[in-house]
Amino acid sequence: MKAIWNNTVIAEATKEDLIFIEGNWYFPPDSVNQDYLSKSPTPYTCPWKGVCQYFDISKGDTVSKDNAWSYPEPLPSAIERMHKDFSGYVTFGQDVQVSE
Repeated sequence: MKAIWNNTVIAEATKEDLIFIEGNWYFPPDSVNQDYLSKSPTPYTCPWKGVCQYFDISKGDTVSKDNAWSYPEPLPSAIERMHKDFSGYVTFGQDVQVSE
């Protein structure tokens, strides 16, 4: 599967390597091109997943604020609930097209 933003593939992995959580595909950290992401200061804590890290996506002068996020250290109960450790996996918001 691919995550495409601004006509650029910013993440790519096999579907079997992704995790589907609450309507979003989460990509393994090593499948995401970190050159396009920068940490955002936007705070958020999910009641069941834990502390979230937002990222801005950028290429040249084009920036999409808070349009990617991950859970660097999800709560142990969240990992148990998903039956897989999704620490650091990255998902994307509305400006990013995820397709097979």
